[in-house]
Amino acid sequence: MEDRVRVVIAEDSVLLREGLTRLLTDRGHDVVAGVGDGEALIKTITELDGQGALPDVVVADVRMPPTHTDEGVRAAVQLRKSHPGLGVLVLSQYVEERYATELLAGSSHGVGYLLKDRVAEVREFVDAVVRVAQGGTALDPEVVAQLLGRSRRQDVLAGLTPREREVLGLMAEGRTNSAIARQLVVSDGAVEKHVSNIFLKLGLSQSDGDHRRVLAVLTYLNS
Repeated sequence: MEDRVRVVIAEDSVLLREGLTRLLTDRGHDVVAGVGDGEALIKTITELDGQGALPDVVVADVRMPPTHTDEGVRAAVQLRKSHPGLGVLVLSQYVEERYATELLAGSSHGVGYLLKDRVAEVREFVDAVVRVAQGGTALDPEVVAQLLGRSRRQDVLAGLTPREREVLGLMAEGRTNSAIARQLVVSDGAVEKHVSNIFLKLGLSQSDGDHRRVLAVLTYLNS
């Protein structure tokens, strides 16, 4: 039996919202609120936080009213910034690379991105909710595959030195280069050199831009 977690669900489909609530409550978890749009989600979390009753995790649809484009993921990204300790698990009909990248751009702790098909696999879905609530990561295999843009199965980290693996591990925790330097008691320049070497060895070119850090972390998590 998983540890009991407190959940807020953001899904505009009443049927799906009630279904998710039933899945979680049947497993012994507390669904403390259910809302139908991104604005209501942010308002609810703000109110709960003000009451000292912040939930452990939010489960949110990527697309919600009024435009059904990116309201859900925008709210999720905003909540991750304003409430760093809040787990956020987003659900999507299919892989939307831009949204997944933005969600993962900060710390990889307490974040998840699953395709809605996974909800049918009840145990896997509930495990993902609990894992994210406890600060872990839950990424759909299809999301990882698409973001990495490769299907190779060998250990892509094999070419990294022990120090580079250590730096990449700290990157996966959401640490900045300065924070990594303090942790390892080295200079910022040394960390920047390690990060550049990591990008080079993982085949992440300059054309990947700011996404290189996200892609490197995903490689680490998938390995």
